[in-house]
Amino acid sequence: MDISIANNKLIGARQLSSPNQSDRSASANIDLLIIHNISLPPGEYATGCIDQLFYNSLDRNAHPFFEEISELKVSSHFLIDRQGAITQYVPLDKKAWHAGESEFCGRSNCNDFSIGIELEGTDFEPFTDAQYDSLVELSVNILKEFPNIDPDRIVGHSDVAPGRKTDPGPYFQWERYKALLGQELADGA
Repeated sequence: MDISIANNKLIGARQLSSPNQSDRSASANIDLLIIHNISLPPGEYATGCIDQLFYNSLDRNAHPFFEEISELKVSSHFLIDRQGAITQYVPLDKKAWHAGESEFCGRSNCNDFSIGIELEGTDFEPFTDAQYDSLVELSVNILKEFPNIDPDRIVGHSDVAPGRKTDPGPYFQWERYKALLGQELADGA
């Protein structure tokens, strides 16, 4: 995959602009990357329902689970599907609505200072090799664009909303991801 960031957009990604975004404050210091997982309906992939959720067009009658989430106004900067394809929903200079009630290092409202990446998946099964490859490449680009984010400031949703969120879940291989990321950063230095 050949991707790069220009004008707060990921060149090489599918672009869909979610209405669920807002301006960051002028003093926002983007210094956190949050990894999530999502599948809609739960455990099902390639349904198009994630796009619908981020576009406020999810049909509440299409699945029983949708009744409880169809009114949510949420988004993420990026989604990496099971094949490793990346979709961008929110430009990087804008606030995506992905972390909800959250805190990191004593700072609340992590959406204000973070970038969110959703991996298509669940807490109950492994992510794909293609997803790790794309996640590493995307992360390298983000870290180059936002030097205040370093590998220690890459966390899971569960880290900023403990007790409320569990993603990216126990099947996300943090050691594998961090080793691959470290190797790519060293190779690019």
